[in-house]
Amino acid sequence: MGDPLVLRPATAADAPALAATIAAAFAQYRGKLVPESGAFRETAAGIVAELAKGAGAIVAERNGSTLGCVMIKVMEGDLYFGRLSVAPQARGLGLAKRLVAAVEAEARARGLAGVRLGVRVVLTENQRLFRSLGYVEIGREAHPGFDHPTSINMRKSLLDRERLP
Repeated sequence: MGDPLVLRPATAADAPALAATIAAAFAQYRGKLVPESGAFRETAAGIVAELAKGAGAIVAERNGSTLGCVMIKVMEGDLYFGRLSVAPQARGLGLAKRLVAAVEAEARARGLAGVRLGVRVVLTENQRLFRSLGYVEIGREAHPGFDHPTSINMRKSLLDRERLP
């Protein structure tokens, strides 16, 4: 089966691989999202700058090859994640769920109350995935220049679950 999958914090040296993975993962949405995804403007330099400002990222790799990643940052007392990306050749292995679980573990390790994300209104399959993982809608937003919601904000509380027996 080869070497095991490794999930680890990203460093600035990972930025080119992260940018390439995000581009490959989001390619399926090109021309389908209005407005176009900001993922298409993601660059290694931009990722390095985000990491330098205190954002983070988690990399999923096997045999030194990046198969997936997710960007993270603290937002309103929660850990926000975005750019959840799985390389096309690694789809169907449960990698997105593993990356989300790693984000949740990071949030717990930091003592944060919950995890947040934004997902496009038109990406109903992604919404179903996040709902299946315990995320609930907390609001909708319109991208600049739009008079209707284009994005759904979702959140999962981590505190309530830890109090249950």
